Amino acid sequence: MAEKQLDCTLAAGEHQKARFARLRKDVFEEQRPYAIVQADMPFELFQVMDVPVVSNQWWAAIISAKRLSAYYLDTLNSLGFHEGLCRYCSLAVASTLAKDPERAPWGGLPKPALLCARLTCDCLQRVFGIWAEAFGSEFVFIDNPGATELPPRWWELSRYRWRELFEEHRLKFTVVQLQNLIRVLERVTGRQFQIDRLCDLMERVNRQEEYFEEALQMICSAGRTPVRMHEQVANVMAAQWERGSDWAVEHARAFRDEIRDRIRQGVVACPEERLRLMWVGAGLWHDTDFYTAFEEEFGAVFVWSMYLAFGPDGYIRYGLDDPLLALASRTVSMNEQLHNPPWANEWIVHQAKQHRIDAALVLTPLGTRPAATGNRFIERALEEAGIPVLPVIADMVDARGWDPKAMRRKVAEFLTTRVLSRRQST
Repeated sequence: MAEKQLDCTLAAGEHQKARFARLRKDVFEEQRPYAIVQADMPFELFQVMDVPVVSNQWWAAIISAKRLSAYYLDTLNSLGFHEGLCRYCSLAVASTLAKDPERAPWGGLPKPALLCARLTCDCLQRVFGIWAEAFGSEFVFIDNPGATELPPRWWELSRYRWRELFEEHRLKFTVVQLQNLIRVLERVTGRQFQIDRLCDLMERVNRQEEYFEEALQMICSAGRTPVRMHEQVANVMAAQWERGSDWAVEHARAFRDEIRDRIRQGVVACPEERLRLMWVGAGLWHDTDFYTAFEEEFGAVFVWSMYLAFGPDGYIRYGLDDPLLALASRTVSMNEQLHNPPWANEWIVHQAKQHRIDAALVLTPLGTRPAATGNRFIERALEEAGIPVLPVIADMVDARGWDPKAMRRKVAEFLTTRVLSRRQST
């Protein structure tokens, strides 16, 4: 696994292990309800109702990082599931259908009270339906209303003018869906939803993302990056899965403080940094060493991914007089913001300029339609902005088609022929 330079990174990893161990104990011994949810669900509702959640994508990343993806995906295919199925969304399902808890990370997933997903892809309703049937659990889904207007530079509107940006009719439609989910959570827990708790949680999420924004700005302005991209991801996502909790807010603050201290002390992630790279797409969870493989020869450091950058622009909402409507605005347009043109390519080019990016690698995972929908537009926009792009056709969790040596050679050739040669010519 890639080197960990920050104390915060070690703390985040230990916290996630302890949190999962506590979850299994609570579920098995005290019959506490928990939920398995898709990553773009409104986690805040579950927190208000004191229902722990496990993200489908987080569990898939854990499986992949532990080198178990090939076993589980082969099992899925042997059961008759087609090989073109989205691996990111179906890997965790495979770990349940395999019925092999001794091999599963940390003992595997216990039976949840319910499974929840937004229907942003054709496969999700069927995948989660099969998963719920395998567990004998309830499945609740949220529809995904499409946008009719996509104003430019959405990140300049998302904090204060979110009602206008995300369209009132889409927000109201989503609120109805959230209210249905709340009724299910009330039935499952036997407790009543409290809107004041949601408002307080939303404010704490704002504070958490403000800490992350300060960290982001320090990374942008530092001469050389104080923290590599893969450590940014580890710290941000540990907090985002329980955003707004006391631990998450404090961890975001500690992450910001550690970056600030490193900058003040002149500590950099890679002393030989000469090229700044961005990674567009989900993490390459089965080969995180990839992100440090080009430092020694090329001084090429990955300094950007969507994970740290999206928190402030995607989650901060000011004006919480209607917290449920504000929560809907956090949920309703993640696809457009992260994957679809023109919003995704415009935002990523903006981020590339802020971070002084020299080159970009864009992941196109096979079978994962929402995560690859706008990639050609993103690649073209970056190239038009003067940033060379290398498309990476691979999967974030499926290591079966990944050739580490061949891919490293391909990136080395790209850096030599397109990035360094361009720099020398100018």
